[in-house]
Amino acid sequence: MNPQILKEICEVRMPFGKYKETILADLPISYLEWFMRNGGFPQGKLGMQLATIYEIKLNGLMDLLKPLRR
Repeated sequence: MNPQILKEICEVRMPFGKYKETILADLPISYLEWFMRNGGFPQGKLGMQLATIYEIKLNGLMDLLKPLRR
């Protein structure tokens, strides 16, 4: 796991949709599950970031992000 990815998901904001401007790490798991049910995450870097936060939340690993949160 690249630590830069973890840092980014604590800083980058969702660029579109219902949760536009929400920090990726703060997106509700239900929204991430919606992506999974509806064709998966977008392509590219944003999709990778969303998939990463989804796995973190799904596996109860949010404590990993505490040192990176502002």
